[in-house]
Amino acid sequence: MTGINITVFKGSSSGKVVESTTHKDGLKPDEILLKITHAGLCGTDLHYKSSDIVLSHEGVGIVQEVGPEVTTFKQGDRAGWGYLHNSCGHCDECLGGNEIFCPERAMYADADTDQGGFASHAIWKAGFLFHIPDAISSSDAAPLMCAGGTVFNAMHLHGMLPTDRVGVIGVGGLGHLAIQFAAKMGCEVVVFSGTENKREEAMNLGASEFYATKNVQKLEIGAPLKHLFVTTSKQPEWEHYLDILAPHAKIYPLTVSTDALTFPYMQLVTNGFTLQGSICPSRGTHVEMLRFAALHGIKPIVQEFPLTKAGIEEAMEKLEEGKVRYRAVLVAEK
Repeated sequence: MTGINITVFKGSSSGKVVESTTHKDGLKPDEILLKITHAGLCGTDLHYKSSDIVLSHEGVGIVQEVGPEVTTFKQGDRAGWGYLHNSCGHCDECLGGNEIFCPERAMYADADTDQGGFASHAIWKAGFLFHIPDAISSSDAAPLMCAGGTVFNAMHLHGMLPTDRVGVIGVGGLGHLAIQFAAKMGCEVVVFSGTENKREEAMNLGASEFYATKNVQKLEIGAPLKHLFVTTSKQPEWEHYLDILAPHAKIYPLTVSTDALTFPYMQLVTNGFTLQGSICPSRGTHVEMLRFAALHGIKPIVQEFPLTKAGIEEAMEKLEEGKVRYRAVLVAEK
């Protein structure tokens, strides 16, 4: 391959989506050329719509060409990628399987900003691509690259047990997947949402209990929670939830926010609560997430849009208005 021009869709200072071209001279020995078929829209993308970067970090496509050193993929395979594109491979975090925390990590919006999911093609290192299991469609796989990985990572790495009673705040892009993963892990899943509108859907997804919180001064839920996953677009009123947590409970703020975290100090200290930061998974956990989702039939609820400038703008507008149910996926023309 002597070179390729890739059609890309970027953010701009005006906040409008701009169609552009990225040129790549060719494949390095350890790289793969993908033709993108599906790309997910994440709330994080809205934070970068005014930046000069190619948008989307939930990409899925078909392998078109592989570099001479690549042995893990072949032409025609389906592959996907998420937030992480590269790491140093030799620091303590990388050697411990935690390359998502590598000091030299290459991540969405900070590195490789001339590529992304909203594009015709992408070239990535083979070691940071994931095989898509046959049981998962490409449209369903795209949101799993970030949203699915994010909730699974928090559940998988921090001691959640099948005997635990867990809470999920919000039934949206992250929340509807958190309900499914926690339920399939064997947990009692207690869901909190503003109104009764999503009760039936939450129960169908695997919730054990559902509580509407709007205008409720004190939550009464019976047995306390060992884990609480915050998946809403804004921080909750923390005081409403601390009384329903068990001692030593862990709280996972999974929301992307630039706001300061304000939390009742004495209740944190005297109850031994843990505020656990968590991000997208490292590669080993990402692979386990895909296997688990395939085995248990975990699927995002998606709305599809065409992978065009107009389609991206429509999807982003609906997401900003809170009208996406629950993950937007952009689909390339065949």
